[in-house]
Amino acid sequence: MSSSNLISHSTTTDNKLVYMANQIGTFFKSQDMDTASARIAEHIVKFWDPRMRRAIVAYLDAGGAGLDPAARQAVESLRPRL
Repeated sequence: MSSSNLISHSTTTDNKLVYMANQIGTFFKSQDMDTASARIAEHIVKFWDPRMRRAIVAYLDAGGAGLDPAARQAVESLRPRL
């Protein structure tokens, strides 16, 4: 895979992970921020592959553009669990 294809694949994967995290957050929007972020993190730990969890944390470390506040807080809380 060429480096431009690798970057494109990585960007596409990151966009999908951000979309998925934000979609989970949408489900918990009616709850307060701390509860929603805890539930988002719980869902990610239960249902996401470890590679996906590492990727979303790395994405947050690179700025985390596009992550909604509750999803951002949830991803931040995953760091100690990696």
